[in-house]
Amino acid sequence: MKHEQVKKLCVMAMLCALAYVVMMVARIPVVLFLKYEPKDVIIAFGGFLYGPLAALLISVVVSFIEMLTVSDTGWIGFVMNVLSTASFACVAALIYRKKHTLSGAVIGLIAGTFSMVVVMIAWNYLLTPLYMSTPRAEVATMLLPVFLPFNLLKGTLNSAIILLLFRPLVSGLRSAKLFPQSTTAARPKTASKVLLWVCASLVIAACVLVILFYNGIL
Repeated sequence: MKHEQVKKLCVMAMLCALAYVVMMVARIPVVLFLKYEPKDVIIAFGGFLYGPLAALLISVVVSFIEMLTVSDTGWIGFVMNVLSTASFACVAALIYRKKHTLSGAVIGLIAGTFSMVVVMIAWNYLLTPLYMSTPRAEVATMLLPVFLPFNLLKGTLNSAIILLLFRPLVSGLRSAKLFPQSTTAARPKTASKVLLWVCASLVIAACVLVILFYNGIL
């Protein structure tokens, strides 16, 4: 039992480090000052592997280190990062834990995306004026045309990447004996896996086109 706990801590530490590196090297401008970074993908992996509390812990650790090293938004940025990631990854992980199937993962990710959109509209209205030194009325005019589509795009892209990469990640961890072998979960049929890959790839391609459009490349 203690050995399994050590493995869990090692994997979670690895995910923290990977999420931080991804945040550092893969910041993609989308609209105005908003940037897409796929660290939520890594944090959601932790939630799918070990539950919503693990996702929250990884989010807090990564956001805190980010605040101390590269962030210029201080404690407000830290709070916003944790709220954004937790509302997505924790909700998705909670539903996936209750329904440990491919459909459970899809439902969880959809719910997580919706949760993040709603939560971030509320908290952008409350906290963005503080670090932008902008009147709240001006921020309110950006909620629907800017913050809502950005978070919807972010959650959709994260979800598609997670659906593509989660099973290979679990297989790799099991091969390395860092994650226990499954004894109950049924493997998706080949047709389901192919459909999943096609749909996720199309969603990723569509999101990339939207980002290029926002950046004036298309």
